[in-house]
Amino acid sequence: MKLGVITDGISRDFEHALKVMAEVGMAYAELQFLWDKEVGDQTPEEIENIKRLVAQYQVKISCISRHNFVGLPVMATKSEDDIYKEHLDSLKRCIHIAKELGTNTVRIMSCRKEMIIFGYNGAEEWVASTGAWDKLLKLMEAPVKLAADEGVTLVVETGNNAMITSGVLAKKLIDDLGTKHLKILWDIPNTMYCTEIPYPDAYEEIKDYIGHIHLKDVKADIARATVRFCPLGEGDVAPYLEGIADALNRDGYQGIISFESVYRPDNGTFEDGFRECLPTFLKLFG
Repeated sequence: MKLGVITDGISRDFEHALKVMAEVGMAYAELQFLWDKEVGDQTPEEIENIKRLVAQYQVKISCISRHNFVGLPVMATKSEDDIYKEHLDSLKRCIHIAKELGTNTVRIMSCRKEMIIFGYNGAEEWVASTGAWDKLLKLMEAPVKLAADEGVTLVVETGNNAMITSGVLAKKLIDDLGTKHLKILWDIPNTMYCTEIPYPDAYEEIKDYIGHIHLKDVKADIARATVRFCPLGEGDVAPYLEGIADALNRDGYQGIISFESVYRPDNGTFEDGFRECLPTFLKLFG
């Protein structure tokens, strides 16, 4: 399978991250933060430098992963609001960078989480954020139209603090929007925080919708609202890893799996965490 890493999980010094990738033989770089800027904020000269380094270190860009539309309150946001337009403009810049760097995959987020979106038998009156889903669909129309016009694919991340927390909600979003230009960025441990069982339950339902994957491992205590990152294969995701890897191979997954290097050992660095987790990552998916 095609394996990569979100480069700032090694280092925000992009060239150093590329050197580490070359050292370990990893081919696909996902861009989120480079040096002191989030992807999408680069000048034309900085983009040319990134292109030069990508060619020099012979990597391919898997995804442009700015936090577009993150944290926007669904019920209070309108498409004519300045903040919404700012996020749409940053998405346009990300699409431009994606084309410059040879990828057609660009991440979006899905606004701020409303805890209960749907309710029935009275719950719609008392505890559900009734109308939030329809509002989300409305806010997602412009990004999807932009992707269609530009010929790129958006991937919506399953996020902890997002409207789309699970694979099944991501699938519903794509179906309700009726688009071929939106797929799922399946962040597996994020979906587990909303109690979704990733394999076989979620995977079998969403497998034809997956466009990109983030992989890390965590230990979560939902009652205490606490997450601890840990070495790959030692956390909540561990029981599902082999099944997911086998299923992706069996079903001929054509996308990229990005290791999300967010684990930092005690008294260590994120690069130390990356190096500690890499053997397990390669053993499972390489």
